[in-house]
Amino acid sequence: MRALFFGFFAASLLLLPGVPAAQTPASNALPSTHFSAEPGLSPGDVAGGQFADVAPGFSWAFPASNPQAPDAKPIGEASCASCHTLETEHFAHTTHALGMAVALRANPMAATCEACHGAGSEHAAEPTTPGKIIAFTHGGGTTVATQAATCLTCHQGGPRDHWTGSVHQRNDVSCSDCHNPMAKFSAEGLMATQSISETCATCHKDIRVQFNRRSHMPLPEGLMSCDDCHNPHGSRDAPLLKTATVNETCYTCHAEKRGPFLFEHAPVRDNCLNCHTPHGSNQHALLVAPVPVLCQQCHSHVRHPNDMHLPGGLASGQFPDERLIGRGCITCHAQIHGSNHPGGPRLHK
Repeated sequence: MRALFFGFFAASLLLLPGVPAAQTPASNALPSTHFSAEPGLSPGDVAGGQFADVAPGFSWAFPASNPQAPDAKPIGEASCASCHTLETEHFAHTTHALGMAVALRANPMAATCEACHGAGSEHAAEPTTPGKIIAFTHGGGTTVATQAATCLTCHQGGPRDHWTGSVHQRNDVSCSDCHNPMAKFSAEGLMATQSISETCATCHKDIRVQFNRRSHMPLPEGLMSCDDCHNPHGSRDAPLLKTATVNETCYTCHAEKRGPFLFEHAPVRDNCLNCHTPHGSNQHALLVAPVPVLCQQCHSHVRHPNDMHLPGGLASGQFPDERLIGRGCITCHAQIHGSNHPGGPRLHK
C-alpha cells in the first residue's frame, strides 16, 4: 500500500501547474560534440529557427589564425560563397555544415568558412596568391603544420593525444590527406574516399595487397577496418596500435586465447606475430610458414623422432615426403595456444 500511495503521489505532481514534465531527447538530434555541453538541436529546429537557451559551440567559433596573413579581416560566409559556389554546394551535406548552420542562426557574427580557412580579406584581394587563405592541400601554400593546428583547434584530445610525434605527423601527413570535410564521400568520419580502409590503402598499398592472400583478416569483406587495430592519429608504439602490445590488440577479438593457462606456450605469450602475420598469408590461419616447418623453427631434433621437414617435402615440393604430406604438429598438439587440462603439459588436450 505504501508503494501504491507514493506512486499516485508522484503521478499527481506531474499534473500540478508549474511542474515541467520530463523531456525525452529527440531521436533525430544532432550528434553530440565536445565543443559545448548544451543539448543538441534537431534538423527541424534548424529549419524552424528554434534554438536552445545556450547557443551551440560552433556559434563561438572565431577565424582561424593564418601566420601568412596576420592582418587579414573577416569577410563573412556570403562573400566566400559568391565565388566558391560548387564547394558550398558540396559542403552543405556535411556534419560541419549542419553545425555551422545552427551556429550562424544563433549568432550571425559566428565564423563559418573562416573558422577553418582564416580571415579572407587578403585572399579576396589577391585570390591567386598562395598562403593568403589557409588551404588544406599540399600545393596551396599553407604548411602542413598550420593545417593540422587549425584542425586541432577543435579536434584535440581523445584519439589524437599522440598526434604530435607520431609517424604520420613526422612524415608531413596532413589531416586533409585522409579526411575531406568539404564533401560527404564516406558514411562516417568525413574520409577522403568511401571508407577508412580504402583511405589507408591510398598510401599503404603493400599492406592492402596482403589481404588478397588465401588466408586474411575479413577487411575486404567489410567486416572490419584498419582502425579496429590501429589508431592513425598516433599511439605509444610504431605500428600505431590502439593498445599497448600486439597481444592486447589481438585479444580484443580473440579473447579465448588470452589465458592465463595452466600450461602456457611461451612464444604465444610473448607475441602473436611469432607465428601469425596480421594482415594476410597463403598459409592456414594467417601463419608465417606451413606446419610443421613453422614449429621446427624452435622444436628441432627433440624428444620423439623429429627429422627436419622442409617445404620441398610438401606435396607440391621437389621431394614429396609422406611423413609431411597431410600431417602437422597440431594434429596431436591441438591446444597450441595453451591448455588448462591436467594432462596437457605437451598441449595435447
